[in-house]
Amino acid sequence: MPDDIRIKPYAGPAGGWGSVRSLFRHALKRDQQPDVLNLLRHQNKPDGFACVSCAWAKPADPHPAEFCENGAKATFHEHMAARANPDFFAQHTVTEMRGWADYDLEAAGRLTSPMRFNPATDRYEPVSWTDAFAEIGRELAAIRAVDPKRTVFYASGRASLETSYMYQLMARLYGNNNLPDSSNMCHESTSVALPESIGVSVGTVRLSDFEETDAIFFFGQNVGSNSPRMLHPLQGASKRGAAIVAFNPLRERGLERFTNPQNPVQMLTGGETQISGQYHQVRAGGDIAAIAGIAKALLEADDKARAAGAATLLDDDFITSHTHGFTEFAGYLRRLDWPALEAESGLTRAALEQAAVTYGSAKAVIGIYGMGLTQHKLGVDTVQMLVNLLLMRGNIGRPGAGICPVRGHSNVQGQRTVGIADNPDLVPLDRLAALYQFQPPREKGLTTVEACEGIIKGTVAAFIGLGGNFLRAVPETQLMEQAWPQMRLTVQIATTLNRSHLFNGKVAYLLPCLGRTEIDEQRTGRQIVTVEDSTSCFHASRGFARPASADLLSEPRIVAEIAKASLPPNPNVPWDGWADDYSLVRDAMAATWPDLFANFNARLGEPGGIEKPLPARERQWHTNTGKANFKLPKALSASFAADVPGALRLITLRSNDQFNTTIYGYRDRFRGIEGTRMVVLLNRDDMARLGVTEGQDVTLETMADDGVERRVAGLRVVPYEIPAGCCAAYYPECNPLIPLWQHAEKSKVPAAKSVPVRLVVAGKS
Repeated sequence: MPDDIRIKPYAGPAGGWGSVRSLFRHALKRDQQPDVLNLLRHQNKPDGFACVSCAWAKPADPHPAEFCENGAKATFHEHMAARANPDFFAQHTVTEMRGWADYDLEAAGRLTSPMRFNPATDRYEPVSWTDAFAEIGRELAAIRAVDPKRTVFYASGRASLETSYMYQLMARLYGNNNLPDSSNMCHESTSVALPESIGVSVGTVRLSDFEETDAIFFFGQNVGSNSPRMLHPLQGASKRGAAIVAFNPLRERGLERFTNPQNPVQMLTGGETQISGQYHQVRAGGDIAAIAGIAKALLEADDKARAAGAATLLDDDFITSHTHGFTEFAGYLRRLDWPALEAESGLTRAALEQAAVTYGSAKAVIGIYGMGLTQHKLGVDTVQMLVNLLLMRGNIGRPGAGICPVRGHSNVQGQRTVGIADNPDLVPLDRLAALYQFQPPREKGLTTVEACEGIIKGTVAAFIGLGGNFLRAVPETQLMEQAWPQMRLTVQIATTLNRSHLFNGKVAYLLPCLGRTEIDEQRTGRQIVTVEDSTSCFHASRGFARPASADLLSEPRIVAEIAKASLPPNPNVPWDGWADDYSLVRDAMAATWPDLFANFNARLGEPGGIEKPLPARERQWHTNTGKANFKLPKALSASFAADVPGALRLITLRSNDQFNTTIYGYRDRFRGIEGTRMVVLLNRDDMARLGVTEGQDVTLETMADDGVERRVAGLRVVPYEIPAGCCAAYYPECNPLIPLWQHAEKSKVPAAKSVPVRLVVAGKS
């Protein structure tokens, strides 16, 4: 970690020269392969590769540079010159590397060879692919013979549709639905909430809707760091005069103003585009109250309009023809009192009424949200409350309108589409049974939280990780790291080293795979993979770079070899054929989901991607009532902290210099923090109340009565514009503070956006 810590407010916009300088600084800091700059021109292009970072939409008519700052860093990261090869592992024990920072682990470089952990030497040692697959197969087969439900098949959001299809089939042939994935940690609340409300598990917005919308309402999504390419359609909407209203506890620069790096005039003149016309700093976990306040104000204004004989504000025809439960919802709103709404949201009645006026005057409204809504105790209720607001004026199934959850990792939504799901009801098991002549397991599998519970209890014997940094991403870090070595087998498929690779089962393998930007040459020639973006469009992706090592295998090949080694022979499953020719996997996907993937191979070149059918977009409601449902929330507060008197509500967040658990550097430009990630952002009034000063070192402790001590020490106090009673600190450094049982009801998403904590100062009780 750098010694030079500089904390100074950042005055610039999102994008602009700050973004350009950050990219050059990153490129110079880590030696790159010579072809990396050439790769950027292929990024997110129709005939190029899909970014390995976020899942934002890929336009049919892309910009010359269709990548953002973090997307370029992700490509640089995949093509750093450093190599974590057998010589590297011979020089460093696993115990030593456990003391390294996340950044330094990743900086060791690309993995080059399959490695087996030797507990006697405390080192990873090289092994042949043949021997690795043979032993992994023996271990998995032995566990399967006793109880197949003791193995977990985890998938990060990076793996392609083709790999994911093969992986989910392998798990079900093995005998379980234990397929936790990245969705379980972020947008599972969406996957539970939206089917109940509108009959689909994904958003209804396409990229074209941004050109027709009159207003955009943002909730809990930091576009500037998490999906910067979205700033282009937001800039276009703002310039057209569309109103953009932001609700977020912290003021995030990308939601305030933007200088387009691809606009020469703005870059040369320092011009900026204002993004949000209104910015409301809602209290963490207070979004239900904020949205309810907008809805209540809208209903009260509609009552007055009706009484005066004026035009109504609600879409009566839509509500009557297309919705169920409005009368009950209206009654709920009328019973709410404004002081309670103000107290829980942290916003004034006037601010909420202002937002309601903007909403009520717009013909077409998009509701955008991120994990600021989903990662709470009542994350499902919060998402459904936003749907309720949109339904009041018919803003689903109308051009320029709809619900838009912004997904994180590049194919996390697509993985669910092709069967990476712990819930067997989401998968056409009968069709899989007919295609592959086996009896798929029908019992519900383990979610991420349930997999962690099983690992801690010792009921999980094997963990196969298809990408990701599972152990660093999940809550309950201390207990998880203690329990991890109890497992018999752990297998990690990865491109670079991370902390999850330093805690191993009794038999442990680290298997290096090709990156998405690299040429994937198989027996039938160069391969194409596919991904799904946040707007439910499928895109082809082609690698262009020489692989980091001649010893790397593709993810489909690794999955195929593990399946062949661990499962009984099945002549109906062409593992080798699929690994040789990914178009055959796409044919299998079409046979499994003909309504989604018909003629998929022939359509891969469609500009803007292949649109997945979205019934709710056509006002076809596949719900239990046959209509869109208004749903009542359980409470106004979505937070566990509401039940803990005196607790600060901790928001875990990412910096401008990271993506998920991958740390690119120590410079959070937009928040003005450089040289450290060990900070806690506090409201100045809270600082005075708690008796702490700027720059002081403090400890955060979780306020929970379960007998488990959870604390993170050495956090530097940084005064920040954040609602009173809330604080913020970085993920994953503060994951140790999140109890495993503090998760969203129904969806089991870790409640990482309002963790009840206390601040402790050395020498004070």
